[in-house]
Amino acid sequence: SPLNPLFQAMESEVSAAFDHGEPEDILSRAFKLTVTREDICTLQPLGWLNDRIMNFYMGLLVERSKKEGYPAVYAFNTFFYSKLSSTSHKGVRKWTKGVDIFEHDVILVPIHLRIHWTLLVVDLREKTIKYFDSLGQRGDHICRTVLKYLEEESREKRNIELTASEWTLHSMGTEEIPQQNNGSDCGVFVCKFADFISRDKPIIFTPEHMPYFRRKMVWEIIHQQLL
Repeated sequence: SPLNPLFQAMESEVSAAFDHGEPEDILSRAFKLTVTREDICTLQPLGWLNDRIMNFYMGLLVERSKKEGYPAVYAFNTFFYSKLSSTSHKGVRKWTKGVDIFEHDVILVPIHLRIHWTLLVVDLREKTIKYFDSLGQRGDHICRTVLKYLEEESREKRNIELTASEWTLHSMGTEEIPQQNNGSDCGVFVCKFADFISRDKPIIFTPEHMPYFRRKMVWEIIHQQLL
């Protein structure tokens, strides 16, 4: 098939990224982030994705959302939620300097819970806050923390009061979203939840897609382009 040579070229690039060179070699640079071979190697089978990979991928999703036909996406970085939950709005008010997050359709909040990645998604069009956990744990308190943040951010930045009762908060159940079947794929799940949501697509992937998604993400990060 005509796709084969392309696929083979991609495969050899991915293998080279894993196998050749020094851990500190820089393989990609964008969004004020540098990604090294060591970072890329977290995308090897059963690797734990690190903050750089997560934040770089969120950057790619935001970049894509500027194109025609995509919802406007804003993504917080992986350090935002831990800072917010430990300090309240005051501790993160400068994070949105010069940005009106309410001008977007979707806000992505990747969350690092010590040894697990999850995702919180604010849909400003629907007034929903949803929590996605590939291990099926609930995050109702996380949804409430972020709603409180949105109320304070709206009050301070736009002088507009949000009506909390108009908002729907929901932790996605294990029957609603795919669940990981190992202890290391949570970061990939978060990236792919965010990918599908930021295209307004239903989440239809399965744990079986993970090895393929990992290799695809290597290529996308190196080329700074989503396939």
